[in-house]
Amino acid sequence: MNAESTREALDVASLAGDILLASGAEIFRVEETIDRIARAYGVDSSDAFVLSSGIFLTAESGKKQEFARVRHIPLSAARLDKVTAVNQLSREIEEGLHAPKEAKAWLLDIQRMPDKPRWHQVLASGVGSACFCFLFGGDVVDSMVAFLSGFVLYFYLLYLLRGRMSKIATNISGGALVTLIAVFLYQAGIGHHLDKVIIGSIIPLVPGVNFTNAIRDIADQDYIAGSVRMLDALLVTFCIALGVGLIITGYHQLAGGLQL
Repeated sequence: MNAESTREALDVASLAGDILLASGAEIFRVEETIDRIARAYGVDSSDAFVLSSGIFLTAESGKKQEFARVRHIPLSAARLDKVTAVNQLSREIEEGLHAPKEAKAWLLDIQRMPDKPRWHQVLASGVGSACFCFLFGGDVVDSMVAFLSGFVLYFYLLYLLRGRMSKIATNISGGALVTLIAVFLYQAGIGHHLDKVIIGSIIPLVPGVNFTNAIRDIADQDYIAGSVRMLDALLVTFCIALGVGLIITGYHQLAGGLQL
């Protein structure tokens, strides 16, 4: 295998790993995909070292000339549709269906895949909040309040904030917003279980995928990556709790000790 072919194979493998890691895939999945693509294109020897925010990839050609790629990938939201697309493409590469240039073009298309329409996400946030409120013991009225809170939450995140605030500020303000709505409606006589409404309303903010992947990485002995993801998930959880607590405490003080 000549040097140019090795470089092309390495570019495809590293780009696939980049998309997977940026989309919230597990560390072992990223490493395995990179290795499978490199072997499918005839790379004699390759090693991928993957962390939660970076990929270090080396390979050797037939003449033992070494090549290296380093990619920095910041922590971001999970995109399971991209993970699925890259997984499918990697299987097709193993079957010999795509040359390196063709595979790279497909990967670039996957990388540019748009998010779901904003109004879909807003509606899904409301429905998800209502369903979780009901699952945690709320009644129909509580679920309706949770639907409104979740709907307003994602409208606030996607249309008003638009990523202009840090993750810490976003989660604190998001937790505070849904709690403010829940408390206001509860005091107006709409809703019967405030705790169930708040629990359901904050579910869209909870980093469930990151937390699960952190446990998976630690179980696979990827302690560094797992610890980073776990810390990120715990930080988000703490910020949500802080936002909720600030509103409840503030209302309690302003209302002269009135219990919610």
